[in-house]
Amino acid sequence: MRLVLLVTLVSAFGFCAFVSYQSYQFAELQRGKIYVLDGDQSLLMALSRDVNQNRMAEAKSHVKRFHEYFFTVSPEKGAIEHNIGQALALADNSASDQYLRLKEEGFYDRVIAAGITCEIRLDSIVIDDRQYPYQVHTYGKTSIVRASSITFRNLETECELVNCSRSEMNPHGFLVEKWRITDNTDIKVIER
Repeated sequence: MRLVLLVTLVSAFGFCAFVSYQSYQFAELQRGKIYVLDGDQSLLMALSRDVNQNRMAEAKSHVKRFHEYFFTVSPEKGAIEHNIGQALALADNSASDQYLRLKEEGFYDRVIAAGITCEIRLDSIVIDDRQYPYQVHTYGKTSIVRASSITFRNLETECELVNCSRSEMNPHGFLVEKWRITDNTDIKVIER
């Protein structure tokens, strides 16, 4: 009878330990899943990952987004103000100073008056993640489209990237600091 009681107790404790372990494993697996409602349509499952695992991709996206907002200019005052507002939410005063300098020089007034559009194409974004704040070098081309010609320019910029809190205006949680244009020379001009 003692043997049966001992076997029963050991089996019960073993079973409880196994169930507890499996429950813990299941809970950990479920924490890695996020359920997203696709409008009013269906429930989609996405897997969460460690935030730091994808941080450099977010950094490149942040820098790309900043440059696209800052350098994409159309001949409409509202569109210019919207894009610049979006860009300035991603950077410190160095970008604001550059914007004010361009504004004082009459760049945006000339864009509106002449119907000029400016676009950017980034070739590469190099981020040194070995030290903090991250040093960033950006290489790309801009095109300035006028009624009479298209001017292609080389664009190189440098900045530092620091962590900040995420927000609706800044979803990546970075801030561009000490941003400056190191090269903005003409490559070629094509007459239209």
